[in-house]
Amino acid sequence: MARVVVDVMLKPEILDPQGRAVQGALGRLGLTGVSDVRQGKQFVIDIEGDLEGDRLALMHTLAEELLSNPVIEDYSMTVLEDAQ
Repeated sequence: MARVVVDVMLKPEILDPQGRAVQGALGRLGLTGVSDVRQGKQFVIDIEGDLEGDRLALMHTLAEELLSNPVIEDYSMTVLEDAQ
């Protein structure tokens, strides 16, 4: 079994209003020195069997085209083999 973790974040040049709101709240709650906050999303997908070759390439395609919006978001993907 493989576990795939896909992290999706807005591209650095895209305004992140939710991140800005959290940044402001952190300051109001007493945390000083916060220079930036970016919000994102994470998908954790457990897949039976090995994830290599065409199957791994398909997972990258799905991460880019389904789980993220390539116009405004970047993604990173981590594969953990033998995840239980």
